Amino acid sequence: MNTADVLADAFGRIQEVVHEAVEGLSAEELNARLDPGANSITWLVWHLTRIQDDHVADAAGREQVWLSQDWVGRFGLPFDEGATGYGHSGKQVAQVRVDSGELLLGYFDAVHEETLEFVTGLKGTALNRVVDDSWSPPVTLGVRLVSVIADDLQHAGQAAFVRGSLERRRR
Repeated sequence: MNTADVLADAFGRIQEVVHEAVEGLSAEELNARLDPGANSITWLVWHLTRIQDDHVADAAGREQVWLSQDWVGRFGLPFDEGATGYGHSGKQVAQVRVDSGELLLGYFDAVHEETLEFVTGLKGTALNRVVDDSWSPPVTLGVRLVSVIADDLQHAGQAAFVRGSLERRRR
């Protein structure tokens, strides 16, 4: 197994968790918040996808799927088109809503496809390339991708937790 295979596997695991957290839920369940300060499944999946899209597109020198495939228009959120959810207030979290899981999974899967295309093409020492020199030490591509994977898995796990909590409430 090479580096590209490991990265593709990690991103594939994120996709599995995201689908398990979203599929089969109603809009009400997707948009539900366990309390007024909590994140909904919708917000968690949208946010993790926005971060992945933003960071991978930047590293790959591509336009974000959010813009290039007009997901920004499909979601119709009341934020700047570059918003990723980072630092969102509870009020802003509440504004990220969907009518079905199809929109969330459509955007996630489109970003996943672009991500796999990028990471499976990495060769040799590509992960050593500096992608952000505003940090000390500078952030390499490898560090950036691991950061995205870690963040995505945390938020996907949170979405799975919310789903489990909602399902227990139904019983």
